[in-house]
Amino acid sequence: MYDLIVIGGGPAGYLAAERAGAAGLNTLLIEKRFIGGVCLNEGCVPSKALLYSAKLYDGAAHGDKYGITVENIKLDHAKVVARKRKVVDTLVGGIKAGLKAHKVTVVDGVAHIEKRTGSEFKVSVGDTVYEGARLLIACGSEAAMPPIPGVKENFEKGFVLTNREILDLEAVPERLVVIGGGVIGLEMASYFNSAGSKVTVIEMMNKIAGPTDGDISKILQKNYEKKGITFLLGAKVVEVTDKGVKYDLGGKVELVEADKVLLSIGRRPSTAGLGLENIGVEMNRGAILTDEQGRTNVAGVFASGDCNGKMMLAHVAYRESEVAINTIMGKKDRMRYTAVPSVIYTNPEVAFVGLTEEQAKAEGMDVAVVNTTMKYSGRYVAENEGGDGICKLVIDKKNNRLVGVHMIGNYSSEIIISAVTMLETEMRIEDIKEIIFPHPTVCEIIREGLFQYK
Repeated sequence: MYDLIVIGGGPAGYLAAERAGAAGLNTLLIEKRFIGGVCLNEGCVPSKALLYSAKLYDGAAHGDKYGITVENIKLDHAKVVARKRKVVDTLVGGIKAGLKAHKVTVVDGVAHIEKRTGSEFKVSVGDTVYEGARLLIACGSEAAMPPIPGVKENFEKGFVLTNREILDLEAVPERLVVIGGGVIGLEMASYFNSAGSKVTVIEMMNKIAGPTDGDISKILQKNYEKKGITFLLGAKVVEVTDKGVKYDLGGKVELVEADKVLLSIGRRPSTAGLGLENIGVEMNRGAILTDEQGRTNVAGVFASGDCNGKMMLAHVAYRESEVAINTIMGKKDRMRYTAVPSVIYTNPEVAFVGLTEEQAKAEGMDVAVVNTTMKYSGRYVAENEGGDGICKLVIDKKNNRLVGVHMIGNYSSEIIISAVTMLETEMRIEDIKEIIFPHPTVCEIIREGLFQYK
């Protein structure tokens, strides 16, 4: 019998298994597709490989701004995809090595929870039944498939794609329509625009990038539009045909033609068919209910990552798994979601953590907002000709601390961790001002903004 059975080998699952194995637990990890899960194989990592190639291409294509002349430049999509696969294979190999080093048993196949007998759980994979003293569910999420006429049929034909299929496209579509203006949709829109597609993004909301601060969202959209991406905001998709996507905008239905359609309207927990009902795990619309330690209502059963429906981010999944394993091992720990960073890895990058101005005011805070142009950073100006990035700070005046940091501009994805630390530790503004930032760096923009606050 195993001390712990982990179901799902994505970020939540493989990290939980590694941590459990390192702590001395006899651990079994069951994965139905690929170790590394969606994030490593069909999401976070492969999309970043594509976006980096696009960034290099865009830089070379506009090298004249920096005194560099490049002739006959082209983006070879087939080579980009081949490199993406190499990156994924390298990282998957590293994860497998880590699991082996920590003596984790890995089984390929679809897990099904059969029943609980006393303090033991029985989980089957095909005809084989495994027994475990505890379960950690980390089955992840899948692309939501809305009941829009024509979506399912055209998905089966290969005309409609999700994040899984689009990352393996062998040819760049001449016309790509993206349904959904969230992170995944924007990142793929950005890459395929650079690769040569005529890209149209259809979004129901009146802004792109979901929960992103409004000022940041506007700048991001303006940058995309300069590159040739078309946005249809406040538009409702009413049908997908074999020619393209029909949408309703202000009561008028029109068709935007496409060679491929990317469906990117969100994700849902992949809990169906797992057998959670056999042991009485409480759910809410497919998501597993958990407490601050990742515990479910069933003793000995934990859940982490996208399947709990809280924050579908790989870095959140990592931390949730650490908390769950620490709890299993008797170490006091709990999840905190007040300082979780989010990033959009396009060119320019977007990163934010904490509350927006609107959210802070809705919570009754007396806030001050400092909006600073990235042009106060010498490095930003030197490396971003014509850049229009900003850093927006949201300050709780009563407690004299940061409650939100929102930025657009390259290096934002790497800078945001400093803001996360400031929010997580509830540093006072005066204490942050005493920190020595390296110069010249883009991260100095946070310090610059704080000194503008009186």
